[in-house]
Amino acid sequence: MTSTSAHAPARQAAVIGALSALDRLLPLWIGLAMAAGLLLGRLLPGLNTALDTVKIGQISLPIALGLLLMMYPVLAKVRYDRLSTVTGDRRLLISSLALNWIAGPALMFALAWILLPDLPEYRTGLIIVGLARCIAMVLIWNDLACGDREAAAVLVAINSIFQVVAFGALGWFYLQVLPGWLGLPQAALQVSAWDIAFYVLIFLGIPLAAGYASRRLGERVRGRDWYESRFLPRIGPIALYGLLFTIVILFALQGHTISERPLDVARIALPLLAYFALMWGGGFALGKVIGLNYERTTTLAFTAAGNNFELAIAVAVGVFGVTSGQALAGVVGPLIEVPVLVALVYVGLAGRRLFGKEAARA
Repeated sequence: MTSTSAHAPARQAAVIGALSALDRLLPLWIGLAMAAGLLLGRLLPGLNTALDTVKIGQISLPIALGLLLMMYPVLAKVRYDRLSTVTGDRRLLISSLALNWIAGPALMFALAWILLPDLPEYRTGLIIVGLARCIAMVLIWNDLACGDREAAAVLVAINSIFQVVAFGALGWFYLQVLPGWLGLPQAALQVSAWDIAFYVLIFLGIPLAAGYASRRLGERVRGRDWYESRFLPRIGPIALYGLLFTIVILFALQGHTISERPLDVARIALPLLAYFALMWGGGFALGKVIGLNYERTTTLAFTAAGNNFELAIAVAVGVFGVTSGQALAGVVGPLIEVPVLVALVYVGLAGRRLFGKEAARA
């Protein structure tokens, strides 16, 4: 045994010991947050109604608060002066666009029709989920998996622009045009580009502006060393607190529905599980094949696999109603996405050895 390999367990133990209890036991806390939300939703039937009334338009303010708390520290960590190194990486940008706006919607369309041929409302809801590309929670999964923060910020910004421009057109294509070509039943989706732009502004614009302002002001007043060694560690835990808060609220809002309709939830979960696994695995494999490093491969995989559940739920509720099957499918999306992508964080970290000794050592 070499000296390096002999000292590896000691180094790993030292790293793990340096982590806070929140970081070390994150899967446990997420599991407890999910269970707490389900119990609250089940034991307090009026809670979901009370929480759901606190909203602007179709945006739940408690969920918005949790997402903003979750995203701000991650975006405050981004080194905005390094974004040019990402925008010049054509392999990453082209691969991300292809995965998000060609492969993702097409795969969800196929899975929804193959696995839910007899449930048109749930099928439509899942197709809407597939069209809503991730711009929020993906940042924290990417950060937990040690992905490239700057690359994640750029890809999320690109997804936001495409979301405003392409969501309505893709909804028309996948719910009306393509089913018509294939001789399948059609569905209508009327959604305003202005509404989508509003959701993007709330869930990405506010934390992005706050993160950018923090970086610029902090470095200008106290310097980069103070900002990264003192300020960021202080605000870092806020992201995980925001994540846990969001999970509790999401599960509390739908705890009663989930417990009352478990078979429906299971039917919706099956195509979602296949979707997340195939999109993440495909993105990770593609990044490796085209020669991206571990950090950018991880970012490519998570931005491909994640979905903008806030937008999907808002559109489904606004178009089809809060009690519709489409809305239920949108809600089940994050309930499946959270535990699956947490698991994929660990799969990604274990896969670092595929990128050489330096990546595995990091």
